[in-house]
Amino acid sequence: MLTTRVRNDARNDAQQDLRQDARSLLEVAARDARGADERRRLDPEVAAAVVEAGFPRHFVPAKWGGTAGSFAQLLADASAVAEACAATGWCAALYAAHGRLAAYLPEQGQYDLWAHGADVRIAASIVPPQGRATAVAGGWRLDGEWRTASGVDHAEWVLLASWTPGPDGAREHRIFAVPRADLSVRDTWNSVGLRGTGSNSVVGDGVGVPAHRSFTLDALLRPLPDAARCHRVPYPMVAALIFAAPVLGAARAALRAWTAECVQEASRAPGQNLLLAGASARIHAARLLLEAAADRADRGEITQLAVAESRRDAATAAALCRQAVDELFHASGMRGQSAGSRTQRAWRDVTTATAHGALGLDGAADAYADAVLASGGAR
Repeated sequence: MLTTRVRNDARNDAQQDLRQDARSLLEVAARDARGADERRRLDPEVAAAVVEAGFPRHFVPAKWGGTAGSFAQLLADASAVAEACAATGWCAALYAAHGRLAAYLPEQGQYDLWAHGADVRIAASIVPPQGRATAVAGGWRLDGEWRTASGVDHAEWVLLASWTPGPDGAREHRIFAVPRADLSVRDTWNSVGLRGTGSNSVVGDGVGVPAHRSFTLDALLRPLPDAARCHRVPYPMVAALIFAAPVLGAARAALRAWTAECVQEASRAPGQNLLLAGASARIHAARLLLEAAADRADRGEITQLAVAESRRDAATAAALCRQAVDELFHASGMRGQSAGSRTQRAWRDVTTATAHGALGLDGAADAYADAVLASGGAR
């Protein structure tokens, strides 16, 4: 029937996209989705399954046993997992993304992280810079608090960022790799959505970081020499894409949940057909935009305009998902107000995820307009 067909079509799309070794994660993530929302962190079994599925190693350089994988594969995998549990998909995508960032550490710093294997969960709080970094002999001392480090409860390492003095007198946005054991976690994450991500704060008190475990944010704008394609793409070209991947999955979950909870084959309410068609079209359009951005990152020419187009497409895709899910939730009536409503949980997750600064349309529009004018016109 209609409800079953929509639900099965969404599941089939996710299963076809998801690589074989990640499929078992869907079951444990879906089973624990409500529990993660209630306890505000992933279950250890789910966190272990994220590792088994290969997310932390996805962008780790091959010399450390990593996959140095593609953005298209990450989009497919993270969105499929987020359809089962948005918090799990979010943490999985970010564990992968943070492995890519850590590849910009000096060689010795990379060794510290991956000498014993690439399956290392890395949390991060790098934008905006927080805490205090003080130069000391051989490196840095970190003090203070850094907010919203998603998945930190299950991380082995954390990337933190602070302002530091630069060589020309200007301050630098510097990133540090710190063992999770050197930090304390404050239970501060009590959000509307993505509650299961456990995006708590971390606190450092005189934490020493050797110089080889830091680099500046500017390094992310430059390709790593003789590296795999995923390490030759500037950070602004892919940051929004990675954050948008779990949004896509959560939006698909909202469509599936709303159809199951609110649509009855024999007596559809007025306007439900139009809403179902419009929401599914927006989500499908979002998927096409993100797939184009991923393909551009994996194979396209890297230009200022291409970077801006990718950022534009990812932010627009997130906005389309938010619009679709907003309409579905507000059309769910009293069913959507129930604490057990999957439509409500998906709406909360999408609402919180799309508020992330990386998915802001204004900044993406500014960057796109600048690139278009610099290149001689839109296309």
